[in-house]
Amino acid sequence: MSDLFDEYPMLIFALESLLALGLLIFIVVWTSSGKKKQARNAQRTHKTSGENSDSQQPQP
Repeated sequence: MSDLFDEYPMLIFALESLLALGLLIFIVVWTSSGKKKQARNAQRTHKTSGENSDSQQPQP
C-alpha cells in the first residue's frame, strides 16, 4: 500500500476529496429530508386539527 502512495502521491488527496464530497452530499440529503418531514408532519397536524374542530361542533 505504501508503494502505491509512493508511486502516485496525489492519490491520497484524491481519496480525501472524494470522502469529503461524499460526506457533504450525505449531510445535505440528511438535513433536507428532515425539513421535508417536519413540513409534512405540520401539514398533517394542521389538516387533522382542522378536521377535529369541524367535527366537534356543538349540535343543536
